[in-house]
Amino acid sequence: MASDVQIIGAGIAGLACARAIAGAGHRVVVREAADTVGGRMATRVLDGRPVDLGASYLTCRAEAFRTVVDDWVRRGLAHPWTSAFAVHTALGLERSEDGPVRYGTRGGLRSLVEDLATGLLVSLGDPVTSVGPGPRVNGWPADAVVLAMPDPQARRLLDPECVDELAETADSPWSPVIAVAAGWAERQWDVDGVFVHDDPMLEWIADDGRRRADSAPVLVAHTGADFAAEHSDEPDQAVGPVVDAVRSILGISEEPLWTFVQPWSEARPLKPRTSPYFFGEARIGLCGDAWGSPRVETAWASGHQLGLEIAETLD
Repeated sequence: MASDVQIIGAGIAGLACARAIAGAGHRVVVREAADTVGGRMATRVLDGRPVDLGASYLTCRAEAFRTVVDDWVRRGLAHPWTSAFAVHTALGLERSEDGPVRYGTRGGLRSLVEDLATGLLVSLGDPVTSVGPGPRVNGWPADAVVLAMPDPQARRLLDPECVDELAETADSPWSPVIAVAAGWAERQWDVDGVFVHDDPMLEWIADDGRRRADSAPVLVAHTGADFAAEHSDEPDQAVGPVVDAVRSILGISEEPLWTFVQPWSEARPLKPRTSPYFFGEARIGLCGDAWGSPRVETAWASGHQLGLEIAETLD
């Protein structure tokens, strides 16, 4: 007899899915190969403070997610950060037009995923090697299975007999990114973040001190896909060129006191779907930020909506 619902992947999509299923009274376990939750909402303690190395912020457009974000803000887990970033072009730094409010966190974005995990059964350091018809996880039956991860990772787990699921993930290219964090003795810049439009290696620079609301002199730069691919085998070799580019763009005269590099082989979906998730007759679901747009709020909504359908199916 099938035992439970298995969610593979403890990022925001997987945990939103799990909360929706558990909230309807069904048993669910979240399995994560890493030793922490968060996925690409990754936070690491560097030089004594948390630094976001994956997703940079979250936005909130849909009412369902606004309820979640408002609760985080009320409890001090998140705060409005800014609605405008600078843009760097051949003419230099310019202020961008106002956009949606971006939210930051004092404890790092992973702290929000940890909050979603509260009260759920989450099994860390628990790698899954196969998902097959039945559905079955590592050969054991389940009522339903969800793969909440980038499509290339899902394809590596799916059995060849999962024809529909493999077809759904077949034409889904993802772009790599290398994130480089760096800390200085003092701030020499006055920006919240910069979209970089004229550099062959950089796409984005975030002020981690301002988004964390502690004003620490820490920046995190994200490279473009081509540069990341060129340095995929030796990401440490990207640190020097990235730091030089950041210093040039922001006019920083001094070398940083410390640096840290985080490569992401599947950082961003290049062809997001219009549908919010997949759930087929085999009771195997797929969700995440590839199902709509590459945003934190999209990943949450994808998992949440899939969870509601699974719960209804099990009733």
